[in-house]
Amino acid sequence: MTRMPDFIIIGAMKCATTTLHEQLAQQPGIFMTEPKEPYFFSNDDVWAKGQEWYAGLYDSAALGDICGESSTHYTKLPTYPQTILRMLTHVPEAKLIYVIRHPIDRLISHYIHDWSERIIDEPIDEAIANRPELISYSKYAMQIRPFLENYGDDNVLLVFFEHLLLEPQQELERIARFIGYSDRPVWHRDSAANVSSKRMQRSLFRDAIVWNPFSTWLRRRLVPQATRDWVKGFWQMKKRPQLGERMRNELENIFDEDLSRLSLWVDADLSCRTFAQVAKATMPNWEISSLES
Repeated sequence: MTRMPDFIIIGAMKCATTTLHEQLAQQPGIFMTEPKEPYFFSNDDVWAKGQEWYAGLYDSAALGDICGESSTHYTKLPTYPQTILRMLTHVPEAKLIYVIRHPIDRLISHYIHDWSERIIDEPIDEAIANRPELISYSKYAMQIRPFLENYGDDNVLLVFFEHLLLEPQQELERIARFIGYSDRPVWHRDSAANVSSKRMQRSLFRDAIVWNPFSTWLRRRLVPQATRDWVKGFWQMKKRPQLGERMRNELENIFDEDLSRLSLWVDADLSCRTFAQVAKATMPNWEISSLES
């Protein structure tokens, strides 16, 4: 029998989707893909591998397992415009989970990620001006609207990153209920989060030397942790990037317009100013009568 996902974490990038994926994978009866992000419905080169390849990611799932994957590229408009049509073709009944955080915080974390991957090397204000995707991926109403229109609000769960950090067990239980998991899930506090501030900038030469199995074995046994941390610092961002006042004001205006639409759909007062407070206090439910706004 061909297996396909029962649910998909569709984003957003840099909103603890890796942590959530790992937490769900540790629950008996839930099967999560390896790799975490197949990108099947978004990336043309992966889509070209065909449905059989994608279904094969679930071959190891036990009978009765609830299956899921987590690809943040699925909510990256306008970069991947074919995603929604491809998903509707192959997984029209899937439950979808969308995790969001303060849009400016997400953008900054995204910038750090791309800096560490050497995708970006200019200061953050310049990068925002030159790379519109940094803004687009934080426009949550724009990103989620196609899924609400095509899957319906009963099949899309909105999760606030800030609330997930504050009440992880409570949010994990809400997510489990949404995907039809009948047991009580347990949040494992020893799972490592993907912390952007600790990311090292990519270096092909360094990585080839340092991360081979023998070097890893030798380093962990002979080099003190304090020394290893000091060396890592040469490839880490020394300070969290700071937005210029003008750029921050521009971003707040852009994101407030998008958040005003989202506010109508969840009946919450969302803006850059209120986001953190609302997100920490709220487990959002859609209250949509129309998506015309």
